[in-house]
Amino acid sequence: MKILIVGGGGREHALAWKISQSPEVTIIYAAPGNAGIEKIGKCVSIKADDINTLADFAQREKIDLTVVGPELPLTLGIVDEFQKRNLKIFGPNQAASVIEGSKAFAKEFMRKYHIPTASFQIFEQKEKALDFIRSSDFPLVIKADGLAAGKGCIVAQDLFSAEQAVNKILVEKVFGQAGSKMVMEDFLEGEEVTILAFTDGKTIVPMVSSQDYKRAYTDDRGPNTGGMGSYAPTLFINEKMMKKIQEEILEPTIAGLENEGRIFKGILYAGLMITEVGPKVMEYNCRFGDPETQVVLPLLQNDLLEIFLSILEGELDLEDISWKDEFCVCVVLASAGYPGKYEKGIEIYGLDKVNEDILFHAGTKTSNGKVVTNGGRVIGVTAVDKNIEKTISKVYSAIEKIKFKGMQFRRDIGRKATKVERKYF
Repeated sequence: MKILIVGGGGREHALAWKISQSPEVTIIYAAPGNAGIEKIGKCVSIKADDINTLADFAQREKIDLTVVGPELPLTLGIVDEFQKRNLKIFGPNQAASVIEGSKAFAKEFMRKYHIPTASFQIFEQKEKALDFIRSSDFPLVIKADGLAAGKGCIVAQDLFSAEQAVNKILVEKVFGQAGSKMVMEDFLEGEEVTILAFTDGKTIVPMVSSQDYKRAYTDDRGPNTGGMGSYAPTLFINEKMMKKIQEEILEPTIAGLENEGRIFKGILYAGLMITEVGPKVMEYNCRFGDPETQVVLPLLQNDLLEIFLSILEGELDLEDISWKDEFCVCVVLASAGYPGKYEKGIEIYGLDKVNEDILFHAGTKTSNGKVVTNGGRVIGVTAVDKNIEKTISKVYSAIEKIKFKGMQFRRDIGRKATKVERKYF
């Protein structure tokens, strides 16, 4: 089969790496891809949101299956366009993808279908938003309504920072149209976890739990990013908790979307807070997470392509999905300045010295035969082992061999796995 992967980050490299292991695959294309994916398949210089050009390419090259990595093309309707042209594509359609495309929609959806989440208010006007925060308790979570590359969430610790957030989103429009509305919600305390699930709109199969590290710097300091690392599985999600998540969150979500006429086929991402009263949804995504994909897929024992095809046929219930009894840790190496401004085109050294560990390229490209930086998050260094401490050690040992000017990374990825209190069962 000919496969096209849409996107060019670490998630897409992980998808290409896993899909390439299927005996059914003859060639993998990636648009736009990166220097790591180039070693697996062919990269084509088409942007991930250039839907018509992507569809033209898929028709011309007789692509058997297109797999969409990022959220933007999904919310723009790439699945709908491909289906119009009778092209096979994996991911939810535009109507179902609104669960990520609009946080206001997602929060109102959760309220309607009694899915546990934080109390919230939605605002479009600055003065009403300011009136609300002046009578609120802190901390307060403030979110831009639309897509903001994982950076549209601000935790305001006091009135001053809340007022700044309102101005940034509604007045200064730092997130563009994504900030035409904003959601304010109560701050949830507990342990954060990501649950990714395969679903064909009827059957729901959760993957192993994972935990993402959003803040830029060690010990959860600094601004939010797209994710500086992750590990799987988390030690505080046992079978009892997973059953609760399935029954109280995943099943009502898929059933509620079906009731709204929004059949969801693809990957449902539930960003949860495990509180003392149970799991609550912080956010939904309509695709694989990044960097959670980089730690979940190395633990999957099945043929990923086979799972995707069974979802498209509505036959996920026939799949027996299993996972390795091991841990996986991914640490993101980022450009200096990320998540703010950063340079591109800086040469990366030492990649050839890393043998055992899995390197998932994100913001990289090949220039004059050299691998150089081409984004904020550059490479996800990943390792697998039966012991969490050994896994962490393998990752950081590998990182010591890699160098590029201004390279920054967190030094505590996975450490939480060894310290989390088991009070959330």
